[in-house]
Amino acid sequence: MLSAADNEMLTRSGPDTPMGQFFRRFWQPVLLSRELPENDGAPKRVTVLGEALVAYRNTRGEVGLVDSKCPHRGASLYFGRNEDCAIRCVFHGWKFDIEGKPVELPNVPPGSQYHKTIRLKSYPTREYGGVVWAYMGPREPGGRPMPEVPQLEFGQLPESHRYVTKKLQECNWAQSVEGALDTSHFSFLHMPAPGVPSNANDDAPADEKRLRWIREDPLPLFSILEHEVGFVVGGARRADGMSRYWRTAQFALPSHSTTPSTFPGETHFGYTWVPIDDGNCWIYTYAWNPDRPLTDDEMAKFKNGHGVIAEVDENYIPIRNRSNEYLIDRQMQKHINFTGVRGVAEQDAMIQDSQGRIVDRTVEHLCASDAAVVRFRRKVLDGAKALMAGIEPEAPFRHDSYTLRSGSWIASEGVSFEQVMLERFGHPAGRVAGSNGDGVRR
Repeated sequence: MLSAADNEMLTRSGPDTPMGQFFRRFWQPVLLSRELPENDGAPKRVTVLGEALVAYRNTRGEVGLVDSKCPHRGASLYFGRNEDCAIRCVFHGWKFDIEGKPVELPNVPPGSQYHKTIRLKSYPTREYGGVVWAYMGPREPGGRPMPEVPQLEFGQLPESHRYVTKKLQECNWAQSVEGALDTSHFSFLHMPAPGVPSNANDDAPADEKRLRWIREDPLPLFSILEHEVGFVVGGARRADGMSRYWRTAQFALPSHSTTPSTFPGETHFGYTWVPIDDGNCWIYTYAWNPDRPLTDDEMAKFKNGHGVIAEVDENYIPIRNRSNEYLIDRQMQKHINFTGVRGVAEQDAMIQDSQGRIVDRTVEHLCASDAAVVRFRRKVLDGAKALMAGIEPEAPFRHDSYTLRSGSWIASEGVSFEQVMLERFGHPAGRVAGSNGDGVRR
């Protein structure tokens, strides 16, 4: 369990909070690139880390991210005009470029100091992997230039090899991250209903065997390996004969994770959590295959919701959500799946949201399967506390170390986690070694 003070620090991410300042040392996804489809198009409201902002794509195709309020009288720039590489307030015509510098102040005399001193708060942006990222921290943290965007592998691949989306999660960011890192829950939350056979035998396809191994061993043995930007966790379940079925998941600061199921050649999946406020977050979800383009059938499945990718509406709000009780079907729960809720992503959301907007960690009772949850909390809380003491985090400057993979492997009984990672990925942390020169990572 956590103390009340640590739980408060973990979950609050506004600009005046320790965790909020820690998050601001890292680049944050703020929009999908396709949400700003045209130059000089309509501005978009964005709320991230408790700040109300406006994003727009200017005449040159650059993305501006600025305070939602005009510094003149506080009118909303969401209603502003996106014109000539700047955004203009429609109240009195004040106009600012993407760096927040005034371009025109029509009702201010030419000699006024306003032309030199007035600034609209703005944040630098970059586009990487079909996502608009923003840096909301100090421009020279610890006296160094601001860091680069983390080089998550999906962004290094051709567009044809990836699918990127997002979904609203109606709870605090941290408990959703914890749900992803807690891979022991697969033995229940995502299973068929009790009594429904898995139809897995020695000749069964790999996915059916995986299902059987997960179902039959709800107490995996966990190991954790630290690396430069976080850690990788491995859970070993009993498999056939004298072998172990390993499922590994990455955590990278401050809020990136990857899924544990991928065997060699299969598509990888990952997430980045971005607090909207203390009770809601966006989960940016990405699928990527380093070996081949995604097929039309795969793309269609992802667009309609599939596995860890939720079915969402035009505003990226899940169809099955808190307001409609995730369309739970009690007959389905009796006879088909364990929860009565359709979709892996929706099952995760249902159970995470059910803990409350912010879970009270002072009353929980942890056990051995919560090892990754405990390590995650320690990682981010230690980082926030160190920053309070004036020690800047190093992980943002290790952007190349974010090219991480996770997935499944079958190893003999007694093989160490370190050896499993080397056998599966060729690197003890699961880092991608390099590129073959055509932009496809190997």
